[in-house]
Amino acid sequence: MKKWQCSVCKYIHTGDEPPEKCPVCGVSADKFVPFEEESGADTPKVEPAPDENKTEAPPKEPPAPNHSKTQGASPSGKWDRAVVYLEKAADLMLEHHAHPMSVHLPNGVIPVVAILIILAWFSGSDMMLKAGFINLVFVLIALPLVGLTGFLEWKKKYNQAQTPIFKIKILSAAVTAACCIISIIWYLVNPEVLDSSGAWLFVMINVLMLAAAGVAGYIGGKLVFKD
Repeated sequence: MKKWQCSVCKYIHTGDEPPEKCPVCGVSADKFVPFEEESGADTPKVEPAPDENKTEAPPKEPPAPNHSKTQGASPSGKWDRAVVYLEKAADLMLEHHAHPMSVHLPNGVIPVVAILIILAWFSGSDMMLKAGFINLVFVLIALPLVGLTGFLEWKKKYNQAQTPIFKIKILSAAVTAACCIISIIWYLVNPEVLDSSGAWLFVMINVLMLAAAGVAGYIGGKLVFKD
């Protein structure tokens, strides 16, 4: 039985033909390539026999260093070097799973925010509302790193796939960030928001933030575990 691998999410399908659509990321069949398992034994390398009649050219002397170039590097050269360093940093973040690690903070704190605000709404506790606001600030601090690492993972690991599952994940992340920012600004403008006529809307925004974060987390787990 043949095996096929999705070139976007690396899902492996067993069958004579690739599936019409990847069950994980949703790309079409043309994104599947034949998958061959790597053999455990390494093929020994055969060194070519030395040619006794071949004369080796004398080693060339290294050129003298040009100090004028090293002392005054051009701005374009510095920019190219910075781009190389940024690419290496992006590869390291992808290699060490920076996005799944960074997303744990907001995904763990957002449910606490929603619960505290709902309890504050019902009980009228100002302390719970303040606690919810403080947790919202921590979510806001984590969001830039989560967004950056998520974008790098989508760009480098999933080749910027435009399938519905990625669009939903990106939209969910954007809704989460927007709800967080709106809630923080609203509280700063009106610390007594839960005593106002718009209290229900404030609570619903935070519930929507929780739902959007849950959808983004579910899709992220689906992409990681391929189920």
